[in-house]
Amino acid sequence: MQSGEHVGWGRDFPVRYLLVGEDNGDQEEGVLWGRCVEAEGLFMDAPPLPREVLTLRGCPRESLLVQAVAAGAEPVRLLGDGMLSIEPVDPSNDGPSCFWDLEDTAVLAQWPTPGDSGRVDIVVGTGVREDDFAGGRRLPSSPRFDLWFPSIRGDSSSGGCRSIDGLFTPRRQRRGEPVHLIGCEPAAPLLALLCHPQPQTGASIALWRLDRHGRTMTTYRLDLHSVEARPSVLGGALIDITLTSPGDDRPTLAARPVWEIWSEGVPSLPNLWAQFDAKGRSEWLNLTRIGPYGPDGHSGGTYDLDGQHVTDKAGMLLALGEALLGPGANYGRCLDSVRDCLCGGPSVIPPFTLVWHHADIARHALAGHVLHHLGGLSYFEATVNLLRQYGVTVELQ
Repeated sequence: MQSGEHVGWGRDFPVRYLLVGEDNGDQEEGVLWGRCVEAEGLFMDAPPLPREVLTLRGCPRESLLVQAVAAGAEPVRLLGDGMLSIEPVDPSNDGPSCFWDLEDTAVLAQWPTPGDSGRVDIVVGTGVREDDFAGGRRLPSSPRFDLWFPSIRGDSSSGGCRSIDGLFTPRRQRRGEPVHLIGCEPAAPLLALLCHPQPQTGASIALWRLDRHGRTMTTYRLDLHSVEARPSVLGGALIDITLTSPGDDRPTLAARPVWEIWSEGVPSLPNLWAQFDAKGRSEWLNLTRIGPYGPDGHSGGTYDLDGQHVTDKAGMLLALGEALLGPGANYGRCLDSVRDCLCGGPSVIPPFTLVWHHADIARHALAGHVLHHLGGLSYFEATVNLLRQYGVTVELQ
């Protein structure tokens, strides 16, 4: 489904949102459920999760996790956000898999696993979020516990453990905040739901945010388990719809001013993102596109990276994308995807020359962002090394 086909509707208000039933998240196969003028209450900073104490039993000493928190000269105590997966050792005849988010994780204590000198028990304080759409609380008969902490090793596994004490405990359910869809023109699927309200299953329902040209800026999943409809405050035949439990997949408050700029179209001026803090820059990065693509890309040439605003990781990635592909594009949203871009695809591939102006700003600002899996390199040093490793001539000025 092309979003631009549904922008014009002969009213004084622009269509800013489409409500779309997506088939496995495929926008080309989406079915229009309705179009709306606004979505009030969409932006929300989720409150922190309640703190819990977990004990990771039997972590291998050779794992990056143990090397970071127990074996290093300066043990890491603040692991930050991470993820836990519990998967069957033999997926062919055992299951299910389940996944958990770990928020703001801190190491409280660690000691050798009793009776096993090759393993370590680690106690952490963290916030725990269960994945309601995975396997739930039923463990595989032979589970494998894997942990991911980007602070230790990017998007790769940091290590595992044999079991976790304190994971399967009752948790308070947080009350969701409603979203109000203002000025809606419902299509047939939404009308059917409003006429016969019932919990929805099957197709994912997504809210598409459009810019003034009708291009889809981004999408967010919504739950339509409970809806309320009434005549719209905008009048006419429009209605306002309240989703009382829309789910937790919501843009942050920092996204609102970023979306306002992007609603005018893909930015054409560099450094517009520089006015925002780290959260706002992260939201800006979420809206960028990895392009334009060429059949095989092209190499050669010299590109200038304006480093005067590179004071955090998102800013570095945004400045790199603008230097190589222009405003509104990205050349990777993390170092792993930067590596993918360097291997081919986008319109610029090595060898080429990157002149990094004001490089000392990033060097100092990112000195505290240490990547332990790369020998303690800072994020800035790791980025420069990665570029040079794949054939980019990097000139730091």
